[in-house]
Amino acid sequence: MAWDGPRAPARIETERLVIRCYELSDAPLLKEATDASLDHLRTWMSWVDKEPETVEQKAVLIERWQSLHADGDDFTFGIFDPDERRQLGGTGLHPRVGPGGLEIGYWIRADATRQGYATEVTAVLIRVAFEVCSADRVEIRIDPENGQSLGVPRKLGVPVEATLRRRLPSRPGEPLRDVVIHTLFREDYDPAIAPPLRAFGPDGERLL
Repeated sequence: MAWDGPRAPARIETERLVIRCYELSDAPLLKEATDASLDHLRTWMSWVDKEPETVEQKAVLIERWQSLHADGDDFTFGIFDPDERRQLGGTGLHPRVGPGGLEIGYWIRADATRQGYATEVTAVLIRVAFEVCSADRVEIRIDPENGQSLGVPRKLGVPVEATLRRRLPSRPGEPLRDVVIHTLFREDYDPAIAPPLRAFGPDGERLL
């Protein structure tokens, strides 16, 4: 098991958003959100090179995410509007940055950008990482050329710890990209950065 802390929530709710584990029935929503955003995402997300995928391929991907979440190895969430009829993006808490650390990743569909969703989601997951997952630190890793994404940790007061050269994966035949690492430690965390939220475990138990 990659992460020694408690399991991450299965569902998080704010006034504007539902952030939750994917269900197989979400495969069409995931495909629609991705297909509508390919040009928007292509510069920064190398996984877009595999797109467009079929609904069936999305279902296989969701099954993999569900398995990883259940085993405590990785936590991937969809971002939905309150009635859960439209997917606004994707996010996750990823225990791939060493002991005690969780990395937050996020993407927002093209027609839902500049509405504060990425900032809200990141603030919510910071609180969840510390208060539910017992993380010691949270990291956000961003290409220094991605100015829009860099604004998210800046708004939340997550300090820049380092800029590392040639560390981000790139496409075949292209050089590795630099990465700016923003890090927030538990002792510096202010719960007030997140909006009011409710978090639930896989059995519906209230976690926050």
